[in-house]
Amino acid sequence: MSTSTPQAVATPDDVVEQPRRQRRPRKSAAGNAARAVTSPWASLVAVIIAALWTVPTLGLLITSFRRQIDIQRSGWWTVFTDPGELTLANYKEALTGGSTGLGQFFVNTVVITIPAVLLPLLLASLAAYAFAWMDFPGRNTLFVAVFALQIVPLQVALIPLLDIYVNTLHLANTYWSVWLSHTIFALPLAIFLIHNFMKEIPKELLEAARVDGAGHVRVFFQLLLPLLTPALAAFGIFQFLWVWNDLLVSLVFLGGTPDVAPLTVRVAELSGTRGNAWFLLSAGAFISMVVPVAVFLALQRYFVRGLLAGGLKG
Repeated sequence: MSTSTPQAVATPDDVVEQPRRQRRPRKSAAGNAARAVTSPWASLVAVIIAALWTVPTLGLLITSFRRQIDIQRSGWWTVFTDPGELTLANYKEALTGGSTGLGQFFVNTVVITIPAVLLPLLLASLAAYAFAWMDFPGRNTLFVAVFALQIVPLQVALIPLLDIYVNTLHLANTYWSVWLSHTIFALPLAIFLIHNFMKEIPKELLEAARVDGAGHVRVFFQLLLPLLTPALAAFGIFQFLWVWNDLLVSLVFLGGTPDVAPLTVRVAELSGTRGNAWFLLSAGAFISMVVPVAVFLALQRYFVRGLLAGGLKG
């Protein structure tokens, strides 16, 4: 009777561990790109570009505090060597000058902007949910068609829409005309961003909710909507800045009357009929910038995350 030498039996852990010991770290392209971005030279170039980009804004800010005679006599950069007399007269004239104060135009802008931001956010979220999680014939074709509407220039649709508002819907010179117009122009991009962000959500999460008896309405409002905050904030910032700074759409559909005209109409009028009071534009520009800057700073933590998730993956 022969005896055999016992052999060691390889366990699954040993089989996995052996290739793991032989594995060497590899330098990926993403890692190289990340190291290149964080290099001192890249940081220096970014700082220089940011400084050059800020110079015009700095000049506009300094000009808004200078007297008209100083503005006409020398450039804004001379304030560092010869400060002269800085004053708030430009801001006072911009706020209270003219037959109608700036406050009425400010209220008009708020009334125009808030619904023009909330309406496309709500409609685009519902449409994105349908494209992402509901099966119906022609879904992909319709989604591509909606996305392709982004290439349609805004100016092409102004005259047809104006004709519809005046002759068919009788909405001329009303806030509904600008609310509907801004919503129509914003929906293609909003649906695309929110749809792509929504596709990042695990499908198992929705299936678990449906097993528990939740329908489409409950899944959307109670489950998905809280998770869409970064995407909604990212598009909301874009839409808010676009509507707040818009002049063309408001002039076409509302006209220039003080009871409905936005802040941009009043800022455009500050330079006068001949453009000789252009120095007031600097003060009016910074007054109109206060609210957009505050909104951006309040939502900036969601901006990059929502924009990248919604814009880079489909």
